[in-house]
Amino acid sequence: MKSLRSLHLFLGCLFAPMLIFFAVTGSWQLFNWHESKKDKTYIAPPALAALSFIHKDAHVPGTPGRQPTPLRYFMLATAIGLITTTIIGIIMAYRFSNRPLVATILSARGNRAAGIAALDLSVERRGPMHPP
Repeated sequence: MKSLRSLHLFLGCLFAPMLIFFAVTGSWQLFNWHESKKDKTYIAPPALAALSFIHKDAHVPGTPGRQPTPLRYFMLATAIGLITTTIIGIIMAYRFSNRPLVATILSARGNRAAGIAALDLSVERRGPMHPP
């Protein structure tokens, strides 16, 4: 179990900056702060647009897209690292907790929230009057 904790710690430290980058750039993309409006009532700051481009297109502006680059491989490693550390975190939540029921309830609630968000997204794309 000590090795799982160490792995969780090291992977977390390695990938934390990239995860924070994705969380920050993704949060302003929720409100389209990275895109200028066509009527020019809002002009996106160039830094937000450039960082969002990296987040969305997985390459630095001005470089060839759709080719394997070190950045893309690191983004893939970050995704795998996030999945791995999340699974290890869940295992540790059950192993080290005096109340595993709390971990179970919170996991169930998180899964439910993700399901509701996914359902909301599918309704938003089809429209409420068009059933699946």
